[in-house]
Parts: sequence; structure tokens; C-alpha cells
Amino acid sequence: MSHTSSPTPASGPTPGTRQAQKEQSRRALLDAGLRLLEHQNLSSLGVREVTRAAGLSPAGFYRHFRDLDELGVVLVGESLRSLHEMIRSVLAGEGEAAELIDRSIEVIAAHVREHRSHIRFLARERHGGVQPVRAAITAELDVFTTEVATALGTQPASGDWSDSDLRMLAGLYVEHLVATAAAFLEAPTDQPEAARRIADTARDQLRLISIGRRHWTRG
Repeated sequence: MSHTSSPTPASGPTPGTRQAQKEQSRRALLDAGLRLLEHQNLSSLGVREVTRAAGLSPAGFYRHFRDLDELGVVLVGESLRSLHEMIRSVLAGEGEAAELIDRSIEVIAAHVREHRSHIRFLARERHGGVQPVRAAITAELDVFTTEVATALGTQPASGDWSDSDLRMLAGLYVEHLVATAAAFLEAPTDQPEAARRIADTARDQLRLISIGRRHWTRG
């Protein structure tokens, strides 16, 4: 008497594989969006345009993001996160003011070279983009300012500065670093002397802020 064996159930993707595929699709959408945003504003971008560039269906987009605004907000976090970490590391380090200034400018220049698309996206969307993305940029820069204020507060030059004065100083540094990043972005990549001029100007401006810091007293 022969026995018929039960068919072996078809094996599907494991949970780990499914998660990896999901993360891969999400990354593809973010990368496609960032590439497209080098040449246009988020407000002019369409879901179909992004999914076509990512090699996914429009339905696949909504498994990861509610809308393009949410994709833009995620890109804001990615664009600034590594810069936060680098600047915080510089300011928490040892050294004279001039040395810290030099390292800060070097960090900004390197960040722009390595993340031009991110910096261009931020520069374009900060003042003229859609409201949720503008708000996300403002919030990220606010966090950045808090981090810089904390790092400045550990430096001997801060003395008995109040929290509000430290935050004011940090705001000056953050705004200056953002402006310097935008200036590096616009410098022609085939003209290294242009980048050197930007670095020299930024260094002098930060030194001026540093001199003012040493003589600051609230009236």
C-alpha cells in the first residue's frame, strides 16, 4: 500500500528578509527623492516621479510615507544629523579658539563636499519649501543650537554666562555655519581658490564672533 506524502508548504520570505526588503525600498525612495530635488523644489515633485526614479510602484510609496512632505521631513533629519555630530565633536574638543574655528570650517567644507545634495536640498527648502519641511528644518536647527550651546558652556571662555546668552552665542555660530555651507555649495568645484576665499572669510567672521564673546557683558 503506497502512501502519498503531503506536499511541502511553499516557503516565503523570512521576517528578516522582508524587513531588509522594506528598508531597501524605503532607502531607494529617499535616494530617488534627493536626486530629483537637486533640480526642483519638493512642492513641484510628484509621487509617480519619485517611484519611477526608484523603480517602485506608486502604491509602494505609501507603504513607507504618507506623502511627499513626510519624505522631505525624513530627508531633513538625514541632511543635518551627521553635521550635528561633527560640529558637536569639534566644540567639545580641546584647543584654543582659533584651532576650534579652523576645525569647524574644515568640517563644514568636508560635509558639503560629501553631501552636496543634502545641503542643496536644505538651502532650497529652508525658506521657500513646503510648510512641514520648513518647520522640520527650523526644529532641527533649534536642536543644533541647543547642542552647540551645551558644548560652548563647557568651555572656560564661557565663564559665568547665562543659559540665554549661551544660546544667543550658539545661534550666531549655527547661522554662520549654515551660511558658510551654502557659500561652499555655490563655489565652482573646479575653482579651489574660490573655496579658499570662502574659508578665509568664514574664519575671520568666526574669529570676530569669538573676540566679541570674550568682551561680552549684558548691559
